[in-house]
Amino acid sequence: MIYNLVRNYICFIIVLFGIVFIPKATYAQVDFNKTPEDDLGIVEDKFQEHFYEALKQKGIENYERAVEAFLKCIALDESVPVLYFELGKSYDKLKNFGAAEDAFKKAINKDPDNEWFLDELYGFYVSQKDYDKAIKTVKQLVEYHPDYKEDLASLYVRMKKYNDALKILDALDAEHGISMSRDLMRNRIYELTGKKKDQIKNLEKRVDDNPEKESNYLALIYRYSENNQKKKAFETAKELLKINPTSHKVHLALYKFYLDDNATEKAIESMKIVVKSSQIKPEAKLKVLTDFVKFVGENPQYETDLVEATALVEGTNNSKTLIELGQYYLAKNNKAKALENFEAALKMEPDNFGVLKNVMLLYLDLKQFDLANEKSSKALENYPSQPLLYLINGVSFNELNQPQKAVDVLEIGLDYIIDDTKMESDFYSQLSKAYSLLGNTTKAKTFSDKAKQLQNTN
Repeated sequence: MIYNLVRNYICFIIVLFGIVFIPKATYAQVDFNKTPEDDLGIVEDKFQEHFYEALKQKGIENYERAVEAFLKCIALDESVPVLYFELGKSYDKLKNFGAAEDAFKKAINKDPDNEWFLDELYGFYVSQKDYDKAIKTVKQLVEYHPDYKEDLASLYVRMKKYNDALKILDALDAEHGISMSRDLMRNRIYELTGKKKDQIKNLEKRVDDNPEKESNYLALIYRYSENNQKKKAFETAKELLKINPTSHKVHLALYKFYLDDNATEKAIESMKIVVKSSQIKPEAKLKVLTDFVKFVGENPQYETDLVEATALVEGTNNSKTLIELGQYYLAKNNKAKALENFEAALKMEPDNFGVLKNVMLLYLDLKQFDLANEKSSKALENYPSQPLLYLINGVSFNELNQPQKAVDVLEIGLDYIIDDTKMESDFYSQLSKAYSLLGNTTKAKTFSDKAKQLQNTN
């Protein structure tokens, strides 16, 4: 609950230090420093002894002993509210919930204006899912902290009293302005009730009330689009652009609307704004870039614009974007650029096996056999059961004219192949090549025949 842990901690400190260091502790109503005159001094000593024992047992989580000690304190002086408060917490830990509730209520009865006591009882009711009583208690807490109104709204949501919750959220928004936490609760209510129209009306009012605020437009555009009101979403996006021509985020929506409206040049311009913007998250840029790649695939005349757009995100620090760029260049058979992006992505995600595989295969394709050998040898230390790594390692050894090492690694790798005749055929082809380099034509032919046999079965 709000401030719950902090308050409990403060409460504990106040109680402890109050009893130890204040001569006339208000809570205990006992003067521990007073010279005993008669039996009163003995009572004071016993109270102090039991209270210290209770705190000690509670501190070591021996709650049964803590309860016993608190009850002994109460037997000596039943007027101290904090004793019932601490007793209730100990009962709660022992899952003696009935006794816990009684103790909390007694503490509040003796000190009705104590916010800490009310907060603890409120938290107790929530943990017990007794929301009716929780609501009754939190309404008392609202008098101390208006922030508890948000807790009250949350309780109404749990009890499916959605209209009551929305009324509170509306009041809080009107008084304090919009907040992310309340918006999350509000959107959850709309989702649970299916009241999309009410949600849109709320956002439309926000735009009317604050026509300069970009986030209101963006939220409304999103909800219009989600509700399949694309025309309204497009009009709202264009309105935002008029009000704020320097907005970058609006182009996340505009480029799609422009594409649907066959305004290709405007769509491309919006995509470029998105991919070079420092205000837009890399994940969003990646989605736009993916759509751009797809669009150019269907409209190759705009490839120059795509190349320009991808150049804008060169040096990005987002691995997903780099991988997407690598795949794009790979599809365009620009292996050097593909390798450049995959290598950058691998630095950010060194354990990404898919990227590692692409890097090593491109080393082979680009005849960078030293790098292929070094990378695959190191990779085998981390992935000793991956047959592809043995194959890449064997190919690199053959190309570096080290056929015996190729034979050694390829024969080990064969044992890890499972139901992959294509890979098995590649292993045999490389073994044939290695034995040819070694001058063993008999074995070279044997493995060559095995490779051909597997190829014919595919």
